[in-house]
Amino acid sequence: MGRLGGKVALITGAGRRKGLGEAIARRFAEEGAHVMLSDVGKPGGALLPAENIGTSEEMEIVASDIRSSLEGREGAGDIATLVCDVLREDDARRAVATTVERFGRLDILVNNAGIGFIAKPLLELSLEEWDLVLGVNLRGAFLMTKHAAAQMIAQRNAGVSKAGRIINIASRGAKSGAANYGAYASSKHGMIGLTRVSAVELGPHEITVNAVCPNHVTTALGATQNAIRGRLDGADEDRVLEQRKARIPLGRIGLASDTANACLFLASDEASFITGEGMNVSGGEEMH
Repeated sequence: MGRLGGKVALITGAGRRKGLGEAIARRFAEEGAHVMLSDVGKPGGALLPAENIGTSEEMEIVASDIRSSLEGREGAGDIATLVCDVLREDDARRAVATTVERFGRLDILVNNAGIGFIAKPLLELSLEEWDLVLGVNLRGAFLMTKHAAAQMIAQRNAGVSKAGRIINIASRGAKSGAANYGAYASSKHGMIGLTRVSAVELGPHEITVNAVCPNHVTTALGATQNAIRGRLDGADEDRVLEQRKARIPLGRIGLASDTANACLFLASDEASFITGEGMNVSGGEEMH
């Protein structure tokens, strides 16, 4: 049995191919967890176009790819999917209920849904853009935490499970500011605050709450961020990546698997005495 054998995880924002959500789901399933993938499923107008979200179709491809890679692997977990708009409390409540209906319990929540593709100076940022970024990145994490924690507490009180894990995917932007990312950095700094308060309140119920803070990873979202940075700086994508790499003591760009491995540790029994932390996964670029 793997390190997460018998556990059930729900991961938001996990509908993009080669995204952090997919990497985390794959790593969890490799270690025996049953995993529910969720994403918004359909475009949400001009501010949330299809190319920047996990559509239902792409999410099913992600699930199928993970199942195929784990076929015949002893002790691997199962994968299922659901559509969830984390801005809606009814969706957050339903996502938790559907996960429990499908797998019988919920042990791990990963708040991975986020918007990082809106980048412009504060003086040019619209209220609609600000509200969308803060809504998905922070309000969504709050709503999912609220309903997942209630389920974990009910399970513990019923003797179904002993402990719970909540992992928030923050960012290096949760520790340091960057020009043109005012809404994003504000939301991720807020996520650290939510992590700490949640850790204090949920600790008596044996639920740990931690954040993982990766720097740049060239996922689908990361590629969009590279293109944005290139336009702002007047550089091509290769130059942008070289500039990013030059700031990292370990000398390479982060991989989705780096973040996934950090999440696996925080979800495991080995991290049972760690809570309220914002773990940097940045190759040394961020050290506080």
